[in-house]
Amino acid sequence: MDVVKSILGDKGTESDPSKTTKVHKDVELDIDLGTLLATDYNTLDVKTLRSKPNSYLKTLTRDNVQLLINKIWELPVERLEDAIVAKLPKPEYVLPRSLAIPKPKPLTKWQQFAKEKGIQTKKKGRSKLKWDKELKKWVPTYGYERAKAQEQKEWLIETKDNANPNDDPFTKAKEAKQERQSKNELQRLRNIARSKNIKLPRVGLPTRDHFPSSHQLSEALTVARTSTASVGKFQPRLPKEKDAKGIAKEVPGMKRKRKAPPLNAVDEKRQNKGLVDNILNKRKVLRDHLTREGIAEIKQTERNDRKKKKKTGASKHNKNAKKPKAGKGKRDLHAKVGGRKRR
Repeated sequence: MDVVKSILGDKGTESDPSKTTKVHKDVELDIDLGTLLATDYNTLDVKTLRSKPNSYLKTLTRDNVQLLINKIWELPVERLEDAIVAKLPKPEYVLPRSLAIPKPKPLTKWQQFAKEKGIQTKKKGRSKLKWDKELKKWVPTYGYERAKAQEQKEWLIETKDNANPNDDPFTKAKEAKQERQSKNELQRLRNIARSKNIKLPRVGLPTRDHFPSSHQLSEALTVARTSTASVGKFQPRLPKEKDAKGIAKEVPGMKRKRKAPPLNAVDEKRQNKGLVDNILNKRKVLRDHLTREGIAEIKQTERNDRKKKKKTGASKHNKNAKKPKAGKGKRDLHAKVGGRKRR
């Protein structure tokens, strides 16, 4: 176009060389017009850079930008009102990312089900407003002012014939809404846990993940049954339910099963002998313990007496003892000489 040629014309270069559009480079620049990137592989003039760094960098930048603009005006251009616009091609240079590529979000339970069944939701092109015949106005289907429109619409609730007249239908509707919100929030948290491979306890019967053995399951069942105020006395039992073995020691207030009486004289004699041996062994252990403690106590008292004697002996002075003599003017500072200490 004539406009482009007039812009890129080399007029007025003689008066002001800084306005020239022709720039000479030994090595042509690598220019990517899609990203407006120009890469200069020419060597730098080190002497000029050190002597005049600001002017040298300014001139170098100006020349490279001029070459980039010249390449832009070589593209097909068109006029839009009072502006001339050039159509840039697709970028060739791949810009590096500062962060890692985000991983695709895992599908929710409903999205996975819809994908398997081929269900498609048409969200694009759907209007947010919907005409309500009762209110006779446009009502938003979601978002802002949706709750107000719903309150205006449900100002009167029809009750059934068998409904309790004392119940408030508005309170029931509010509780039902809160329950739905809680259910949706629980499902959202489950989706997050499932995406991060976190195992959550199922609602309902326990699985093998929670109780690997039958003994643990029976213990949990016994503890749950005996966790009432009556320690499970009035709690109904399941068919063929038995208390877990050894759980009576851990649950306070739970009655232990009494041992069956001996069937004959030999069993009774063996049982009595075991009881006596157990008592004697306990007495022996107690006696040994007391003996050790007694010996340790005696030794400690002896140590205390010795310390007391040393203290009392140092404090008392013997009246018959001779007084220490002085050094008679010859005193050795390094040798220990007796005598009265002067203050």
